[in-house]
Amino acid sequence: MSTYIFVCPDCKQEIEVNASMREAILSSGCPVCIESVRATHFEMA
Repeated sequence: MSTYIFVCPDCKQEIEVNASMREAILSSGCPVCIESVRATHFEMA
């Protein structure tokens, strides 16, 4: 399974996530501050 590093553009929180968590964050926003995010905020780990 793919692993990604997510960095929130607003609160700067860095989180390692899997593909399903990535999809959830893309649809719901940052799990820390709820800021909207884009696919560009994820990098392959």
